[in-house]
Amino acid sequence: MSLLEVRNVSKIVKNDGKRITVFENLSFEVERGEFVVMIGPSGCGKSTLLRMITGLEKPDSGGVYFQGKLVTKPNKSISLVFQSFALLPWLTVFENISLGLEAARLPKQFIKDKVEKYIDKVGLGGYENAYPKELSGGMKQRVGFVRALVMDPELLCMDEPFSNVDPLTATNLRDELLLLWSDKNFPLNSIIMVTHNMEEAVYMADRIIVLKDKPTRIIETVKVDLPRPRDTKTKEFNDYTEKLYGLLT
Repeated sequence: MSLLEVRNVSKIVKNDGKRITVFENLSFEVERGEFVVMIGPSGCGKSTLLRMITGLEKPDSGGVYFQGKLVTKPNKSISLVFQSFALLPWLTVFENISLGLEAARLPKQFIKDKVEKYIDKVGLGGYENAYPKELSGGMKQRVGFVRALVMDPELLCMDEPFSNVDPLTATNLRDELLLLWSDKNFPLNSIIMVTHNMEEAVYMADRIIVLKDKPTRIIETVKVDLPRPRDTKTKEFNDYTEKLYGLLT
């Protein structure tokens, strides 16, 4: 059984009184231990699809199945990292990260130990009491990662997580995320990421789902058969990015 199955999903939205079909009978699966990237034109509904996978939004027909069960509401085993950080400005780093654990009414010492473990893992040690306005973009996104990962999800969904940070920080964050994903001491199993960056897609993914819009459909699935860590300067890497450019232009 696949970890996640999107089965014949359709979504219709209204715009100026007109009904617009965003998806129509969209289907794909995500296997255990797999890093899947979705790439496609702006406005094709990639973020909406992530919201349906995480249970924040419902399809008009079809369904999303996690571990064989229909997703009808947010699931503690599926976490979402937002493009815009989505940190609460009146809370400290520690408080932003511990929100989900506090909501689960777990023991305070357990929460403290767990949050501190993850904070140290991503290099945020010493910033526990800082507020979001005191952090750089890269540090804010690290907080976003930790807030998602501290819930021990099996599936992590990410909506363009590196688009609001500078290129060097984005490179470092990608490598940090891949290290966390490969660390067997963490329960994270699979990742789905949305991006517009074709080089990023090839660098991160085991498999790339290529979308075209009006209505959105899968035009091809590209399996990235390159060893990790990946060298962005090789001909093989460039061949994959050229293929993606060709599919989307």
